[in-house]
Amino acid sequence: MTDSPSRPSEEAVEAAILAVASQPGAAKTVTPEDVARSVATGPDWQSLLPSVRRGALRLAQAGQLVLYRKGKPVDPSELRGVYRLGLPPAA
Repeated sequence: MTDSPSRPSEEAVEAAILAVASQPGAAKTVTPEDVARSVATGPDWQSLLPSVRRGALRLAQAGQLVLYRKGKPVDPSELRGVYRLGLPPAA
């Protein structure tokens, strides 16, 4: 028996990113912490932040998500530090 709760798959994290980002509407952004808390099965949501970052980068590279830094879109390859997540503008 293990003491740690099961970790969500990368696909589950990506689905959670899109679900949380779509809740407030396209004009709003969410934090990685919001996503981590939504998929955490226990109090240790901080340990999911690296998975959220990896998932966000994959989704941004696929054009399904926009990463923001200081309120402006940022290229996924140039992401550093604090960031927010949002859906791409509706075409």
